[in-house]
Amino acid sequence: MLPIQIIIFILGLSIGSFLNVCIYRIPEKKSIAYPASHCPHCKHNLSAVDLIPVLGYVMNRGKCKYCGAKISIQYPVVELITAVVFLLLFNKFFLSIEFIKYAVLTCMLIIVTFVDLERQEIPDEIILFGLVAGLIFNLFDIKANMLPGIIGFVLGGGIFLMIAMLTNGAMGGGDIKLMAVLGLFLGWKYVLILSLLSFIIGAVVSLILIVAKVKRPKDYIPFGPFIAFSALIVMFFGTQMVQLYVQNLLI
Repeated sequence: MLPIQIIIFILGLSIGSFLNVCIYRIPEKKSIAYPASHCPHCKHNLSAVDLIPVLGYVMNRGKCKYCGAKISIQYPVVELITAVVFLLLFNKFFLSIEFIKYAVLTCMLIIVTFVDLERQEIPDEIILFGLVAGLIFNLFDIKANMLPGIIGFVLGGGIFLMIAMLTNGAMGGGDIKLMAVLGLFLGWKYVLILSLLSFIIGAVVSLILIVAKVKRPKDYIPFGPFIAFSALIVMFFGTQMVQLYVQNLLI
């Protein structure tokens, strides 16, 4: 990797470490700044070496060096996912407003995914953060056109709200609000593709889990991760997907 790419990767690892704090503390309504990072089992404060992303986990063999309790593999996984996506975003958008916007959105989606998987909820704090961030990024386009984001906000939340009403609550409130925020970030064209893609991916993964007997047909399966993964696909390939749709529509 080139020097700037190494810096982006390390930045992603560091931010991923912070996201782990958010994933753990935000649903618990705890401060993300205080107290200092500590072992969730013995509560011992972690040293600077312990907090080195990925490397600290490997050096301690996935255990707390103070009490020996196992540390969740989620910590290095979140750090690596963040770093890899940041690097891919940089390779596509370079240092630009788009890179910053999608990096911020990626952080939000990673938190949503892991919180929803563990707790079956999407914290309102993350939705509020996304709403404010989405509005700020839309202000950068105020001289161009904020309309796609505004329409996307209404359309994204509206589609899922309608589905929730027609299916007697099949979509949770968190999913509805998340789609509204994504519409604000991505615009109405991309949020339509995202909606369709999330249902396709969700149906395929759910069917696999049921066939593999990991889940039963009546079991609850969080939908937030499907939305988040679909949003990542749209970030990287949304333009090509829209063009492909339009071409097929005109044939």
